[in-house]
Amino acid sequence: MASSTKNEAGGRTDNSTTNGKAAEGERTPVEEVALVVPETDDPTLPVMTFRSWFLGIISCVLLIFLNTFFTYRTQPLTISAILMQIAVLPIGKFMASTLPRREFKILGRGFSLNPGPFNIKEHVIITVFANCGVSYGGGDAYSIGAITVMKAYYKQSLNFLCGLLIVLTTQILGYGWAGMLRKYLVEPAEMWWPSNLAQVSLFRALHEKESKSKGLTRMQFFLLFMVASFLYYALPGYLFPILTFFSWVCWAWPHSITAQQIGSGYHGLGVGAFTLDWAGISAYHGSPLVSPWFSILNVGAGFIMFIYIIVPLCYWKFNTFDARKFPIFSNQLFTSTGHKYDTTRILTPQYDLNVAAYDSYGKLYLSPLFALSIGSGFARFTATLTHVALFHGSDILKQSKSAIQGAKMDIHARLMKNYKQVPEWWFLVLLLGSIALSIIMCLVWKEDVQLPWWGMLFAFGLAWIVTLPIGVIQATTNQQPGYDIIAQFIIGYVLPGKPIANLLFKIYGRISTVHALSFLADLKLGHYMKIPPRCMYTAQLVGTLVAGTVNLAVCWWMLGNIENICDVEALHPDSPWTCPKFRVTFDASVIWGLIGPRRLFGPGGLYRNLVWLFLIGAVLPVPIWVMSRVFPEKKWIPLINIPVISYGFAGMPPATPTNIASWLITGAIFNYFVFRFHKRWWQKYNYVLSAALDAGTAFMGVLIFFALQNEHHDLKWWGTKLDHCPLATCPTQPGIVVEGCPVFQ
Repeated sequence: MASSTKNEAGGRTDNSTTNGKAAEGERTPVEEVALVVPETDDPTLPVMTFRSWFLGIISCVLLIFLNTFFTYRTQPLTISAILMQIAVLPIGKFMASTLPRREFKILGRGFSLNPGPFNIKEHVIITVFANCGVSYGGGDAYSIGAITVMKAYYKQSLNFLCGLLIVLTTQILGYGWAGMLRKYLVEPAEMWWPSNLAQVSLFRALHEKESKSKGLTRMQFFLLFMVASFLYYALPGYLFPILTFFSWVCWAWPHSITAQQIGSGYHGLGVGAFTLDWAGISAYHGSPLVSPWFSILNVGAGFIMFIYIIVPLCYWKFNTFDARKFPIFSNQLFTSTGHKYDTTRILTPQYDLNVAAYDSYGKLYLSPLFALSIGSGFARFTATLTHVALFHGSDILKQSKSAIQGAKMDIHARLMKNYKQVPEWWFLVLLLGSIALSIIMCLVWKEDVQLPWWGMLFAFGLAWIVTLPIGVIQATTNQQPGYDIIAQFIIGYVLPGKPIANLLFKIYGRISTVHALSFLADLKLGHYMKIPPRCMYTAQLVGTLVAGTVNLAVCWWMLGNIENICDVEALHPDSPWTCPKFRVTFDASVIWGLIGPRRLFGPGGLYRNLVWLFLIGAVLPVPIWVMSRVFPEKKWIPLINIPVISYGFAGMPPATPTNIASWLITGAIFNYFVFRFHKRWWQKYNYVLSAALDAGTAFMGVLIFFALQNEHHDLKWWGTKLDHCPLATCPTQPGIVVEGCPVFQ
């Protein structure tokens, strides 16, 4: 007869289901999940212990500090939660062996500082806290990006409370979306979130006893490579920065503009260039060691097609958009004469567009790669909607029906039903509360934010529409197609000449989706590791509030204490504080907000033909879907993913072709060759190596800043110049005169 046990979240668990293996019909249909995720549960393990709270909040604060700090650098580095996942294990075990075990009473409730051995569920909940420190400061960091642009580029005197509301409401809004979409993106077995398998396998490796074998344990391997990475990063980070972009083509042809445009790793196509800097490899697409091989292959196909075929043809063959008047690759904005566009000349004191000044100063132009990258964003948005509708539409409809009628569950969903669920209204309170605070902010600081209350509601509606289809792509491929450009395109037509309103619309309409997907990924991790849903809710909410506050505090401190931060013209030439991510955010606010899409992409606009890419993107997934239906035995056809292929040229600029090419090569080495020919080594060490490289690089980067760069101990020699390609930024159009460049006749 089955016994039942009361679990921490207040539910009752049937031990016959809990400790037994899954029945054949309950097995998850995704093979990778079946191989990695345990199909058992121990509901007696304590979760929200003193150790969980203490280590979780420390991890969250440390990661949000590091990620915010690094996002302002020329080579931004996102520190993944895997770092803390490994680092807290010995600390947790130490606390379990030293803290007193006696029980304390507070308000009639008893708790212990040390309820027993440090267990895997405590470890998971600490990692969930830590993940909040990644989703804020890492990635695109658009919440503080908007604040940085307002303060550093537009020189606004923003109120700290207003900034805090912007940061927190975007995140909590995303948490509300996540709660609404759990039934579609967490509970279905087909939504498997590949990135979580790295964490699940690492949890099992760290907690399940390793059989005695030759070679280093995972912990020894981690410590060894973390120290090696720490010491090595002194070279690209301070002593020998040229290792970040090793552009040997420029040395071979020092007087050729074309050769330097092709070979420059920093300002060109990066052909032949490479990086020996882990920060450069993982700067924009994250660690290549944790992306699935088929996803790397799709990104690689898009990258090769764009960088080595489309861009060269548009620049040298067809001179598309007057391309030869400008550098082939740049995140700057230009005038028709090839000079940098001075946005202060077309701004009013209220940060609106001065139309008369704009007409007098002249049209705005983009570098060719930047313009084509924007066009690819149009195609990526519509391709995502079409791809999800064709390949996953029927599953979403079935899930909608089963949410009402009761769905067939796999073993993981069945085990999770034994815990008390989080009521829908808990998420609704957060969602409605953040919406209300956002609208109040629009009314109280309307001069600062420019976005009217109805514009905020419009942003919420857009986020609600697109979060599900983008979530389906990320949950199945580990790639997240962006739609930043679309959000700005829409509001740019509705509210032209309002750059700050455009920024705010983007972070509420787009970045709330980014954070919703981050929360959903964590909910799936909790689903796999059988963490009570109410514990997940508590950890994510507290982590969000802590991370948001620290995120803004670090941003505010850096903007006030690092001289000329983000001002490339005023900074020392070798300064790392060039803010390439935020420069692109600023450029976008000018393109879409200040000048507006009507002037650039409307009838008569120079870039009007790029709008056709909306239609092309919508059509491209159709033939692949048709082929997958006609040839169902060809399992590789559905793996051709147009949104992920288009991701091969996403983010450039600020990402450079060398960043992406190095990411692709590293991913291919580890997730194809090592995985195929040294699978045992890959299984044991691959994810540990990724965490060690992240950790060592991050700690040395912070040490270099506080010990050397902050004290103005800068080196100046041949090896500190980034890539020795001074002619890569030159135009090639006859008659264009730019300082430091030869003039073509």
